[in-house]
Amino acid sequence: MECTIRWHEGMSFVAETGSGHLIAMDGAPEAGGRNLAPRPMELLLAGVGGCTSFDVVMILRKGRQDIIDCAVRIKAERATEDPKVFTRIDMHFTVTGRNLKPEAVGRAIKLSAEKYCSASIMLGKTAEIHHTWEIVET
Repeated sequence: MECTIRWHEGMSFVAETGSGHLIAMDGAPEAGGRNLAPRPMELLLAGVGGCTSFDVVMILRKGRQDIIDCAVRIKAERATEDPKVFTRIDMHFTVTGRNLKPEAVGRAIKLSAEKYCSASIMLGKTAEIHHTWEIVET
């Protein structure tokens, strides 16, 4: 896996991923940015959310659960001193489907958190990560 990040202007950067996709990043105005794109740390949170959601959907599909939607809302706290690592991450999953088994949803989230989601397992080295979830029946 690889990625190239190029400084654009001010405090804006563009990343080109190994798969050929572009991602813009920018800093806050007080840091010289123009607030035109997400902050790098926001993308880190988005990445962990995408990683764990991918796992949850895949595990539920493999378990023949009739899943229609999966969303995870993430709130994080960071250290006040440099390096300002994440110290707490709260993830709340809303899983929508038909006749979803609560034990299957809980198991999928637990497997992602403890075995499959390398992003959350890595962030768990500095942050307490908490998971909650709900099922929405369609």
